[in-house]
Amino acid sequence: MSDNIKLSVTLPVEPKVVYQAWFDSEKHSTFSKGKAIIEKKVGSKFSTLDGFVEGEIKQMILSKKIIMDWRTTEFPEDSENSTITINFEDLKGSTKLVFVHENLPEGDGKKYRKEWKDNYFTPMKEYFQ
Repeated sequence: MSDNIKLSVTLPVEPKVVYQAWFDSEKHSTFSKGKAIIEKKVGSKFSTLDGFVEGEIKQMILSKKIIMDWRTTEFPEDSENSTITINFEDLKGSTKLVFVHENLPEGDGKKYRKEWKDNYFTPMKEYFQ
């Protein structure tokens, strides 16, 4: 059985600003405080947090949604990739990002909830202020 989590964060910028920064390696590296190699193209591979996370872009809907296959170097070798769906909700001048992270290794939901908050949400709030 796998773990699934749902989290959200609100940022004081429009969805297009967050969406564009997500797919810009330099900006992504800055707001996540770890090297990112990513491009805005379905089927492209990416790496973030200095290689701790790797995956593939599966779907993009401009400033609305991103779906990615995702795994960390801590996943068991025989573990399937997890899936992240990020929905961008326009709140008239700010953006609510809703993350649904599915198929995490069993028992790891709580750990990755904290990882998202520490490695993305807190630094993103600082970056986009």
